[in-house]
Amino acid sequence: MKQIISAISTLKKNNRLFKIILSIGLIAASFPIKAQDYWQQESDHNIEVKLDPQTKTLDGFETITYVNHSPDTLNFIWIHLWPNAYKNDRTALSDQLLQNDQTDFYFSEEEKRGYINRLDFKVDNIPALTSEHPIHQDITRLELPHPLIPGGKAIITTPFHVKLPAYFSRSGYSDSDIAVTQWFPKPAVYDKSGWHEIPYLDQGEFFSEFGKYDVAITAPADYIIAATGSLADSLKKDSLITWHYQEDKIHDFAFFASRNYMVDWDTLNLNGRIITVSSYHRKNDKVWKNSVSLIKKAVQTKSQWIGEYPYNNVKAVQHFFPSSGGMEYPTITLIGYTETEQDLEEVINHEVGHNWFYGILASDERRFPWMDEGINTYYDNRYGREASIKTIKKESANPKGFLAKRIPEDPELLMLATLAQERMDQPISTASPDFSRTNYGIIAYSKTGQWMELMEKQLGRYTVDSIMRDYFSRWRFKHPAPDDFKKTAETVSGKNLDSLFSLLNRKGMLINPERKGLKIMAFSTLRESNNHHYLFLAPALGYNHYDKFMVGLVAHNYTLPLPRLRYFAAPLYATGSKTLNMIGGAEFSFYPGKNDARIDAGLNASAFSYDLFVDSTGKKNFLDFKKWAPFIRFEFPEKSGIRNWIEWKTYLISEKTLFFTRDSNLNYRITYPIKDYFINRLAFNHQVNRTLYPFDYSIMAEQGKEFMKLNFTWNAFFNYGEKKKGGLEARFYAGKFFYLGEKTNTKKYSTYRYHLNLTGANGYEDYTYSGYFAGRSEFEGMGSRQILRRDGFFKIRTDLLSKKVGKTDDWLCALNFSSTIPNNINPLSVLPFKIPLRAFLDIGTFSEAWDNESTTGKFLYDAGLELVLARNL
Repeated sequence: MKQIISAISTLKKNNRLFKIILSIGLIAASFPIKAQDYWQQESDHNIEVKLDPQTKTLDGFETITYVNHSPDTLNFIWIHLWPNAYKNDRTALSDQLLQNDQTDFYFSEEEKRGYINRLDFKVDNIPALTSEHPIHQDITRLELPHPLIPGGKAIITTPFHVKLPAYFSRSGYSDSDIAVTQWFPKPAVYDKSGWHEIPYLDQGEFFSEFGKYDVAITAPADYIIAATGSLADSLKKDSLITWHYQEDKIHDFAFFASRNYMVDWDTLNLNGRIITVSSYHRKNDKVWKNSVSLIKKAVQTKSQWIGEYPYNNVKAVQHFFPSSGGMEYPTITLIGYTETEQDLEEVINHEVGHNWFYGILASDERRFPWMDEGINTYYDNRYGREASIKTIKKESANPKGFLAKRIPEDPELLMLATLAQERMDQPISTASPDFSRTNYGIIAYSKTGQWMELMEKQLGRYTVDSIMRDYFSRWRFKHPAPDDFKKTAETVSGKNLDSLFSLLNRKGMLINPERKGLKIMAFSTLRESNNHHYLFLAPALGYNHYDKFMVGLVAHNYTLPLPRLRYFAAPLYATGSKTLNMIGGAEFSFYPGKNDARIDAGLNASAFSYDLFVDSTGKKNFLDFKKWAPFIRFEFPEKSGIRNWIEWKTYLISEKTLFFTRDSNLNYRITYPIKDYFINRLAFNHQVNRTLYPFDYSIMAEQGKEFMKLNFTWNAFFNYGEKKKGGLEARFYAGKFFYLGEKTNTKKYSTYRYHLNLTGANGYEDYTYSGYFAGRSEFEGMGSRQILRRDGFFKIRTDLLSKKVGKTDDWLCALNFSSTIPNNINPLSVLPFKIPLRAFLDIGTFSEAWDNESTTGKFLYDAGLELVLARNL
């Protein structure tokens, strides 16, 4: 203060300078200035609610005391009404569940959905209007009757009614067990970045304001209630009990109700402060017998490593719903199904750990999931290594047994390396909704845990512990962002950590191990697969109608992550033809530029018998083929499940053929000339992978010596209901055949096998030898029934008649439908095992059918039943 007075006195002596500075100060003061220091809003909740397990409803009244600590005057408040996420199939939740391949909610009945209504907002006892959010049904805008100035307080009240959904995500019921989460109107966060009004999502958690909670829950007396906070009192009246819970400095409140709970509890002395530790679980569940001790260990280790647990209660509740993993709420966590005590310990440790990351350090989980899930995973890993827990054992460095030696030591690290190799990973800093379903778990959790271990490696364990304790002390009960964590780490460590934190925004592995020489193994392995160049050897078997059984050896290097150069070769000795056959290929992948486009170049090769001719002497003459197929494929970057790629492939085929001639004495002469030909193929493919109504199409041009073909194929799937209930497969094909040069009878005969077919192509018409045929040239028996999913794809093989129907060298169009059969009309559904019976219908037409002299109708069709032994077989 003395220095400040001295400085002012000096300025007054220099009158002109003093006036200038004073004028600047007055001008600056005339402009509104937002405070740059940290601030956060306060939201206290007083709720009275009645649970009716019969109707699966809540009826309540809420009082919110909202304090405006911001430098801004507020005219409205965004309110989250998250039960409306379950209202219909047009919510952000419904869209995301479909995106993540979950169809149960989309196809659910009306009575299994949920909502919140009967709202009547008042602000300071003045009726207040609300308006809908422009996009999301589970957010509403509360218009304040009068402006809420900085430092001002508003008392917001409303009754509410909630229809609980069946359990699809975190909230709902299953039989008599009920989870009540994200259930009451709650103001969105307002901070220096503005409003954070966010819809409810399954993948992507929450961001809410801290405050005091006082909640009274009335439920039937035969229900046990497990809830956030400390139980202040309970009152029984008739057949109901009111459970009164209180807690301060929390940002959410959840409770769980069941008749099936057994409660274990004990106390924990934490530096002289007594904490109540409770476990709610099924009766006589032996896996949970030591659950209270496991909760205690989780609290003790986190308190030691990060900062002391501040609440007086900590609880874990066994998940009664069909779910794995768990879900955290302040002071209480839901634990998914676990088979062993070791699994239970790992889940309890992780979910209780969220009391620190999410509960106390309440970062924006929707935007920065790594600050919660990933840092918590680091402490999971540390707990497993260091906590001396007898149920968690490190895997032996030298495992015994065939499979044990091939199972990866760290499956998540292997998955991460595979995703990074295929350029399918995402940066750690990605927001929750923007992650793919796989990346959310692998990147936000596991890779962040590795990033924290990298920080430990660079700075040392002692420094990291100091950083985390200081971070916890500075930011507990606040909303730290990545910059706050970085600033704390740099302040405590005294180092510039730009390079370390820049890794949060990059794809790829944090550390790329060097491969050490060549290692030969049997079959394959996923263990240490990123550390060696492998050559795998394994026995190989094959069969076709002519070569009979084939035995040989396959040599390959396929493992995960996929090597950039991949190869396999399988020489096979044929017991029928007494020849050496083979199949093999090699492929190299590289990524030009930085946009994750991919180029694959390679070669496929094969050699087998395709027919057998027995001459008049009884000698067996095997007709075989040899194929070499170089290719190059360019794949565009995948976006939102949409794939596009272009491929050029040249087929170089050499066939041993059968040729009959007559000599001058009219005797037949049989020769076996070699026929060589080529097919060039250019194709563009578009694929939309989604749960509902996925589709794809391809445009293909093929060219041989005397012809060219254009093909368009479109495939789609129309769901009947949930994924397991099947649906209708639809396919459309259009093709055009061209002659190169003048059309002659000779060309028509020589190109016959390349013509378009209304019937699915047979083995002879598989001129690129791309399909597997057990009996490629058969005209009798089971082998003769096989066709390719190509061209018109009629299921009846009409080349077995005197003349093939629907063969054309001009144009052809077809529609194919194949449908699952509902159980209520499927006669095979009564069997104890499932038989994949389907109904099909094919409709098509071709050029010659429109001739005036045609012997067929313009449109042909077939229909019937089919057994799908395997996909497309």
